[in-house]
Amino acid sequence: MLKAILWDNDGVLVDTEGLYFQACRETLERLGVRLSEARFIDLFLKASEGLATVAAEHGMDEQALEPARIWRNARYTELLRAGVPVIDGAGEVLRQLHGTVRMGIVTSSRREHFEIIHAATGLLDCIDFTLVREDYRHSKPDPEPYLTALRQNDLGATECVVIEDSDRGLRAALAAGLRCIVIPQGLTRGLDFTGALRQLTDIREVPPLIHELMSGS
Repeated sequence: MLKAILWDNDGVLVDTEGLYFQACRETLERLGVRLSEARFIDLFLKASEGLATVAAEHGMDEQALEPARIWRNARYTELLRAGVPVIDGAGEVLRQLHGTVRMGIVTSSRREHFEIIHAATGLLDCIDFTLVREDYRHSKPDPEPYLTALRQNDLGATECVVIEDSDRGLRAALAAGLRCIVIPQGLTRGLDFTGALRQLTDIREVPPLIHELMSGS
């Protein structure tokens, strides 16, 4: 029986990935390195390797990279404070599902960024629990974020379904033994979603599928 939905945050509920790309691109530009959109998708949205890989390719050590990370996080914070769009239909869907099944957010966002993102979205009113980057050691595509969510909330893998938008999120869910619905958005369109339970084009398609899973049909 379906008991819980585990939502990804960035790209599923809120449209932040373009802002994160901008922050990473500007960070690397300060180091004299160009980051293309395609490269960002490969390293950040698929592999979750990020700045460290790009820096290593250009002969930069960890000591030189740490100030860049600090600048990137500060710049991303600045961009978030300017306003974060909610994915069209996300509020409507969460309100529709609220009370029928438990709902949590499992995100790679740091707590500071997550709190800024949702300061005015109103989405958390429908959410029962959240896990942010500080709540686990290894980020997606490692299964640890989802395994931690299951353990902390006394849920079994067969009792949950994940909603993701990225390749790395899908792989994390599958590695944790979870079913995963994928809704590609923006930069994640065109990625490989082999293994997904279903690939949707709009978040408004989620409630009928959830009711289908709850009824066991």
